[in-house]
Order: sequence, then structure tokens, then C-alpha cells
Amino acid sequence: MEILGYISSIFIGITLGLIGGGGSILTVPVLVYLFNVDPILATAYSLFVVGITSIIGSFSYFRKRLVNMRTAVVFGIPSIASVYLTRAYIVPALPFKIFHIGDFTLTRDMMIMILFAILMIVASYSMIKKDKQRIEEMLPKQKFNYPLILIEGTVVGILTGFVGAGGGFLIIPALVILSKLPMKEAVGTSLVIIAAKSLIGFLGEGSESQINWRFLLIVTFFAIVGIFIGMALSKKIDGDRLKPTFGWFVLLMGVYILVKEIW
Repeated sequence: MEILGYISSIFIGITLGLIGGGGSILTVPVLVYLFNVDPILATAYSLFVVGITSIIGSFSYFRKRLVNMRTAVVFGIPSIASVYLTRAYIVPALPFKIFHIGDFTLTRDMMIMILFAILMIVASYSMIKKDKQRIEEMLPKQKFNYPLILIEGTVVGILTGFVGAGGGFLIIPALVILSKLPMKEAVGTSLVIIAAKSLIGFLGEGSESQINWRFLLIVTFFAIVGIFIGMALSKKIDGDRLKPTFGWFVLLMGVYILVKEIW
């Protein structure tokens, strides 16, 4: 199972490099079901893996000047603050048993995985649906909708803190709609936001978490190797065509986790 886990870590990187996002949503299931990592600890590990891989993935966007730093700061501040506070205070405060009805008991670990499964199902929809063609030249001049950006950034940060996923499928549409960014620039900017909030969220991890740094760095290494493979493949394969197929896979994984955790 460990060997399969390391292979899956490479696959996570490949999907990130090939389709530009979404691959990180597989990190927690790989850690929990293939490496038998505790779900709460898995979300912490995922923040580190997602943060480092997002930094690597953003380099090519920086070179092409497809990162809008002003937008990254405006959206990133509430997102970074909320993910840090979630990891430092909210997650440690969760009781082991949330509630029980009859013979059914909802534990903290079960709640995290159910929330993650729901997030996977929502993310799969954004991958499966066909994107409408956007004429970038017709986009209006950038204008920030500060109240909505503040709310969106905070919500994304809280979700990231709970489940350890990057949330690119939530951030990219928000940057396009609320900040009027072209799609490619939104992708590059989202990677910078994801890297910052994930790594700072990881720093908010409580001292009671026993981090196995050797294991974490090995998993991260394989994910980075996968990113470079994905970037190389992206020159020959159209990632946008593969995105719906990957979306269906994420949907099936989400449904499987939901059924497994509840029944």
C-alpha cells in the first residue's frame, strides 16, 4: 500500500502540472487510505504538500507574467488569516465525538472526511462542466469588489484549514468574476494564494501534532517529481481535454469516501 501511495503522490503532481489544478484534492485520500495517516494529521500534511507544489507550479506563471500580485494580496490576506486561525484554534478544539443518533456516532475524523468528500463532489462539477469561451480583450478594467473578496477569501481559508485542500476550484472563478482577471492570470495568481495560505496554515498546526518529517518530505518529493512530468506532458497533451475525465474520477472518489465513512 505504501508503494501505491508513493505512486499516487507522483500522480497528484502530474495532474497539477498537466491540468493546472485540482490534483491536490487527492492528497488527503491518498494519505488516509493508502498511508493510514490520521485524518486530522493528513489535512496538516496536505497543507504542506499543496503549499510546496503550488510554489513550484507558480514559477512558470511568474516567468510568463501571469501572476497579479495586487490581487494575490487582496484575496490572500483574509484567506491566510482564516486558514491559520482554523488550524491553530478551531480544529484542535473539535471534540472527538461530535454527536450521536441511535447507533450512529459522528466522530471528528468522520466529519472531516465527509466534508472532504462533499468538497470533492463540488470540485468535480467545476472540472466536468464545459468552460464558456472568454474574450479576454473584452474584460472590463480590473475593479475589486472588496466585501465579496473578503467573504470569499475567508470561506476558502476556513475550508482549506479544515480539509487541507488548496481550493483552486473556488479561488479561480472568484478571481475571474470578482477581480476581472483573465483565466490564465487567475490560474497563476491562485497558485500563489494557495501556496501562501497552505504553508502559513501549516505553521498554525498545534504542537501536539506529531509531524513525521521524513515521511512528509518523501511524499512531497514524489509530488514535485510528478509536477515536472506533468509540465513536460502538457506540451504534448491538452490538459483541458483531460480535465473532465479527471473530474469524473474525483466525483467517483468523493462518492466512495462519502459512502465508506457513513456506512
